[in-house]
Amino acid sequence: MAISAAQVKELRERTSLGMLECKKALKETDGDIEKAIENLRKNSGLKAAKKADRTAADGVVAIKVAEDNSFAVLLEVNCETDFVARDDAFLGLVNSVLDKAFAEKSTDIEALMAGDLEETRQALVQKIGENMTVRRALIVEGAMVDGYVHSNNRIAVVTSLSAGDSALAKDISMHVAAVSPRVVRAEDMSAEEVEKEKEIIKAQPDMEGKPEEIIEKMMGGRIKKFLKENSLVEQPFVKNPELTVGALAKQAGAEVLAFTRFEVGEGIEVEKKDFAQEVAEQLAGK
Repeated sequence: MAISAAQVKELRERTSLGMLECKKALKETDGDIEKAIENLRKNSGLKAAKKADRTAADGVVAIKVAEDNSFAVLLEVNCETDFVARDDAFLGLVNSVLDKAFAEKSTDIEALMAGDLEETRQALVQKIGENMTVRRALIVEGAMVDGYVHSNNRIAVVTSLSAGDSALAKDISMHVAAVSPRVVRAEDMSAEEVEKEKEIIKAQPDMEGKPEEIIEKMMGGRIKKFLKENSLVEQPFVKNPELTVGALAKQAGAEVLAFTRFEVGEGIEVEKKDFAQEVAEQLAGK
């Protein structure tokens, strides 16, 4: 029986096992996914399969910058707890994936994890007992690229400049890590975000009962403030608030072109359970 890519994809999503292993398991069961999972649970894939439905929202972010500062790679690898995020074996996996992504200049997670790295990940899942996933990778390029990783490895930023040096790009990246601007410049803010902010402003108590023209005037001022506060080049530089980030870059004859900020677990929904539920699930062997 021919095994479809959709079947392999579903089994991978439900078990976190490798593509080849999933394809082999499906061939052995003539495409029966449930039976394939049962068979996998009887062999070395047991623990990985049992942990695959556990949310991995902790972990680390990492960066690697080219020696000539022409590009950098950002990576996020997740696990379930901050304890494992500090584990040397887990960090070894992170560094191996980062090195491969850098060497191949690739952000294709499936391709990066094919072969030895996927086997290493599975072995760690079984040894440590937590689900682990390589969530995302990104390449940033430019005339001058460098970045900053916060000391707890939970926030990483890479900034691209038109000129300047590595120290400047690192400083601006540190600022982004601390302040978390939404865009480089006010004009980069999407119309959708501006409209959303307008709705929020309109709903504020001090707007109630005011004439439309007054509301529009007040809204104009508040939108301007919102854009300024959330635009990187308009923000006071954290190491010298007398300078904006834009002015800092200009002093070096540079312009901020782009930034990318990764924070561990952002956007991942974590199911909240009470203590009694967790104990019950552990006793049930989940």
